[in-house]
Amino acid sequence: MEREPLGGDEEGGAQGAERIRAGDRIRAAARDLFYSRGIRAVGVEEIVERAGVTKPSLYRGFASKDALAVACLQDFDAAFRARLERFLAAHPGDRRAGLMAFLADIAERTARPGYRGCGLSNAAIEHPEPGHPARAAACASKQALRARLVAVSSEIGARDPGLLADGLLLLIEGAFASGQIFGADGPARTLTRIADSLITASLDRPA
Repeated sequence: MEREPLGGDEEGGAQGAERIRAGDRIRAAARDLFYSRGIRAVGVEEIVERAGVTKPSLYRGFASKDALAVACLQDFDAAFRARLERFLAAHPGDRRAGLMAFLADIAERTARPGYRGCGLSNAAIEHPEPGHPARAAACASKQALRARLVAVSSEIGARDPGLLADGLLLLIEGAFASGQIFGADGPARTLTRIADSLITASLDRPA
């Protein structure tokens, strides 16, 4: 989201700060609504009501509802990437342990009440039309995740980093989907066990 800079005088600065606060409230409200109900099902009126702002305030920060949706998807992406990097950083010198901790966190999240899957995956499914801004943002995030998993798989020492990364990505996406269907007792509870076996197999030398 583009924000107007704070003015040089006291009145301009106060107005600029208020615009920033309004933009943050709009973005937070939209993230919650888009995640729980889907992008198409939520209207601009509901977003501004939830945020406690006016429509002009929304359109001062976002050119359209699609632009707001893209901003929210970028927030989802940033939070997801930050979690991955945080777990990897918590295990310096042991990429496998960091990756397993990240996957354990995913398994725990999918078991929470009200879990609605991955907001990025949901957006890609909800917007199948090529070129839609929301789909483009979601797909860009998934491509970046795939590339990061390839790099981590290489650091782990996989014979075929791309193959291991694809397997891990399939497990992650499967956990996102099954968590909504089965809840805490579903297949996602075995995510780390399956991933650990997959990683071990990727490290074994062929006979």
